[in-house]
Amino acid sequence: MVDIDEATFLAAQKRAADRLKKTPVATAAHYDAANGKIVVELSSGLGLSFRPADVQGLEHATAKDLKKIEITPFGLGLHFPAVDADLYIPGLLDGFLGSKRWMASRMGTAGGSAKTEAKASAARANGAKGGRPRKVAKELEPA
Repeated sequence: MVDIDEATFLAAQKRAADRLKKTPVATAAHYDAANGKIVVELSSGLGLSFRPADVQGLEHATAKDLKKIEITPFGLGLHFPAVDADLYIPGLLDGFLGSKRWMASRMGTAGGSAKTEAKASAARANGAKGGRPRKVAKELEPA
């Protein structure tokens, strides 16, 4: 257990309160079924909306799962009880709707499924050259 005197504790409380004043927090949140988006109103007056499919933990949630959204006491988070998912508002504002690994996998899927003339042309040119070289297993030399 860490021993903290009252002055240190009060100073930390003041720093936290000052920081919270500068951070936009959620004041309201709901699922807009007509548009298929979660809408969050922030204390700064900014409104934020996003598709649940783009958020880690909500990608498989149904409209029924999204009906109830709880705002955490300080307004820094959203909780979706039906799917037991939590979102951190500062993380949403930073543009991260999931972990880096999860976001990278989503971006890779989107890029891999792109259907452009440039991609098709490159694939045809590569095919004319015999396609992608086969991987050859390297044998390890004895030590």
